[in-house]
Amino acid sequence: MAAQPSEVQVRPGTEADLGALTDIYNHYVRDTAITFDISVLTPDERRPWLLSHPQDGPHRLLVAQDRVSGTILGYATSGPFRAKPAYATSVEVSVYLAPDAVGRGTGTLLYKHLFEALAEEDVHRAYAGIAQPNVPSTRLHEHFGFRHLGTYREVGRKFGRYWDVAWYEKPLP
Repeated sequence: MAAQPSEVQVRPGTEADLGALTDIYNHYVRDTAITFDISVLTPDERRPWLLSHPQDGPHRLLVAQDRVSGTILGYATSGPFRAKPAYATSVEVSVYLAPDAVGRGTGTLLYKHLFEALAEEDVHRAYAGIAQPNVPSTRLHEHFGFRHLGTYREVGRKFGRYWDVAWYEKPLP
């Protein structure tokens, strides 16, 4: 059973977390269409991703860790929305949880901390792409004030079928 939010510490991700974060992500690669990566990754392959998220600035990596067991329960990120300089005040956000941490408030706690941190940055908008169907993720984003902008139909192919991605936007202070 996963920890309750009061038993969870949210902190910046570090290289020591890389193995656990890779394991969580690989679950979604192997077993779901939530990410469109189709091959599992090694921690070494994920290292550049981890290092692209400093402890400050608009591109963050926050992890949720069980205070008692030390288990990493999930993570939230903000990263570049697009590479061109005019997009610098926009970020793309996401949350990934260990399978046994889903539905226990961990994603909400991670996003709460992420948006509090982003409130101190020069960030104007947050965007999220949600592979469909994904009711829990849609609810989480709507809870944080995201609104649906539109859906890219059959934009990704995984597991022998095409998947839609719904795009959401959140204004930031």
